[in-house]
Amino acid sequence: MISTKNNTTPLINGLVLAGGKSKRMGIAKDLMQWHGKAQRYYAADLLNSFCAETFISCRPEQEKDIETGYRALPDSFLDMGPFGGILTALRSQRNRAWLVVACDLPLLNEATLRFLVANRDAKKIATTYQSPHDGLPEPLVTIWEPDSYPALLHFLGKGNTCPRKVLMNNEVLVLHAPQPEALMNVNTPDEAVTAKQLLINAPYP
Repeated sequence: MISTKNNTTPLINGLVLAGGKSKRMGIAKDLMQWHGKAQRYYAADLLNSFCAETFISCRPEQEKDIETGYRALPDSFLDMGPFGGILTALRSQRNRAWLVVACDLPLLNEATLRFLVANRDAKKIATTYQSPHDGLPEPLVTIWEPDSYPALLHFLGKGNTCPRKVLMNNEVLVLHAPQPEALMNVNTPDEAVTAKQLLINAPYP
């Protein structure tokens, strides 16, 4: 059960994971412009429609570069990739759930987020999508409930910083995305070319 004093469903905050170093892409993925603005801001704007507050997760040295009007949340769990960003968010507001999205999802759209939020099961530690790539839970388009925090800490204590493994080993709701292509990760220049073509041929509003 959700660990809240009055048993109400926790409000949802939004978190854009933008702290990666983009080694495979060669340029900062969070600054790539797919929709007329840096993707970290585009994703934050998408989350605003569904979340009480929205933050951009970043490395501490990135905080000064986040534009006015957007809220940065620098990692307090350092050098852990997405795992550290998710833990930092959950620790920062322990009574909130967090709708977490990566900054390398140029086809992500409102419909995909709306379906996730509408089908949320707050009694489980997370509501997530099945990855169309490998059929496993997709941790970087997921609502992480407050009770996921101890589960994440448990894995951290074992030296495991893979958020997907946390989802695979706990009670979560896994949904099939209404538009699976919206979950496409873009990590390399070749994948970027494919994503650009998809956006041209079939925009994802």
